[in-house]
Amino acid sequence: MTSATRTAEKAGPGETVTRTDRTAATSRRARWAAAGRRHRADLVTGGLFVLLAGWLTHGLWPDPGGRVLALNPEDQALYEWFLAVDARALLGDFGLLSDRLNAPDGVNLMTNTTVIALGLLFAPVTLAFGAPVTFALLAAVNLAGTAIAWYLLYQRVLGTRRLAAAVGGGLCGFGPGILSQSNSHLHMTAQWLVPVIIWLVVRLVRAADPAGRAATAGPGVDRRRLVSSAVGLAAAITVQVFVGEEVLFLTALTLVVMTIAYAAARPALARRALPGFLAGMALATVLAVTALAYPLWFQFAGPQGVADGMFSPDYFSADLVSWSAVSPLSVLGDDSTARLSTGPAEYNTFLGWPLLLVAVAGAAWLIRRPLVIACTVAGLLMAALSLGPDLVVNRNRTEVPGLYRLLEGLPVVDGALPMRFALALLPLIATILVLVLDRALRAARSPVRWLVPGAVVVALLPVLPAPLPTADRPALPEFITAGHWRDCVRPGGVLVPVPLATPKEPWPMRWATAADAGFSMPEGFFIGPYGRGGTAAMGTYKQPTSLLLTEVAKRGTSPLIDDNHRRQAQRDVQFWGASCVVLADGAPHESELRGTLEGLFGPGTRVADAWTWRVG
Repeated sequence: MTSATRTAEKAGPGETVTRTDRTAATSRRARWAAAGRRHRADLVTGGLFVLLAGWLTHGLWPDPGGRVLALNPEDQALYEWFLAVDARALLGDFGLLSDRLNAPDGVNLMTNTTVIALGLLFAPVTLAFGAPVTFALLAAVNLAGTAIAWYLLYQRVLGTRRLAAAVGGGLCGFGPGILSQSNSHLHMTAQWLVPVIIWLVVRLVRAADPAGRAATAGPGVDRRRLVSSAVGLAAAITVQVFVGEEVLFLTALTLVVMTIAYAAARPALARRALPGFLAGMALATVLAVTALAYPLWFQFAGPQGVADGMFSPDYFSADLVSWSAVSPLSVLGDDSTARLSTGPAEYNTFLGWPLLLVAVAGAAWLIRRPLVIACTVAGLLMAALSLGPDLVVNRNRTEVPGLYRLLEGLPVVDGALPMRFALALLPLIATILVLVLDRALRAARSPVRWLVPGAVVVALLPVLPAPLPTADRPALPEFITAGHWRDCVRPGGVLVPVPLATPKEPWPMRWATAADAGFSMPEGFFIGPYGRGGTAAMGTYKQPTSLLLTEVAKRGTSPLIDDNHRRQAQRDVQFWGASCVVLADGAPHESELRGTLEGLFGPGTRVADAWTWRVG
């Protein structure tokens, strides 16, 4: 009989429970304290990543609703609308075809990069504090989460020193390409599931290797581990589809190349593990296809779906010179290098000569390691694909064909932006640096122990990230923020802002975002089947009344409105299913727009800081 039991027997019933609870609580605290001591370094590293992510995005705080990413506010408006629509799932109002934009046709959420998984996960935050808060939070969480996930993969799966793993995780989470994509591309920066997918593939290989298991659990394939890895892989892939399909595509392509190269470097392992590995991958494929069959059908063949890409690979090709340039978003960056890319959200190749040279030297040093061989082969292939169909050198397009030409014409695949293939170089180079640092740190009493970390530090200094530029965003109309819109349009009904939202000027979509997507709007910023022959296009056709109002807002003209205009306006609002037309204070050429609207619909009604016309 233990002393605790004897003490409990002598005490009264109530006191027995109290002492037992106290003992259990003490035991829990002791376990937590022991776990904290064991993982202190991991917690400190994760905390530093979180602080760095917060510093890089601090311009959005403490007022996310009043701040905006200065280099890509259009896409931020789009993603905040996505988050608002995704959050409506908690209200029981969500479908893969959203009726809250492009009335009356709607928007296919699978065709657009709507980050559904992120929107659902952070829906409580969106509904409680607004989509701008969720956007600002995700901008930081994606950076820190990606870095932490890679750090854990390097430290736990590769078994490297924590310092080496931290350097690799930091480059994966905060490198030039991913920081550049942080300018509103949430679907590209949410890469924290990629290390999980890689870990599950490695786990699958280890379970499929009879020789590897024989040393610990007897000969034969570890079927239980094989099945659990396949199921986990299918689940991770399924979730990643609803986070960002482009990241999944780049991950899958890189892993295929690495697997082939690794197998060629270790043929004995390939022969042993191949049957079990193929069986596990087949199971994972069947499960993932089963789970994703309907969403993917909906994306490519469902209402408002498209099966092709809309961006020109010639335009989105990486400039060869950009590889040696330093990103303008780095601490030591130069704005003059911005001309080598299509925009501030696509500095994917800006790694700089120091980092490239150290990566090449590190790969040469450890080239006998199969993993280094696999990373090198995959890196060279992805870098070549990023150059696009024809080689571009210092903004001059040459007639030298690029490797990307092999992908042209392939369904779905040719919709990928060539320059984004370069994003795979960050984890590939990071992996080589991690292995190099780990080997150097284990080399006691050798100059390598100091020379190699010093070279890595020098290589990383030019690409240290700087905070993302931000700016004030225009205030929303009181008509929206105070909820006056509810008196003008029924919930779920169609409100027509003047001027209407366009891909280049999507600002009225912020109205719907602020209203938690409580109403729909015509036209807007999205991808839909409005190109030639039903191909992908940005936005939709403008109705005649929309064209008229856009022209007035752009030029400040005051057209003479006749009966034909009025009849056309009635047909257009009926086509949209609109209940209300709204002109808020501060609109471009406001007086001319108001005069045009009165000519079309009669006298307006003043509500707060907006003029309204009930049309349905």
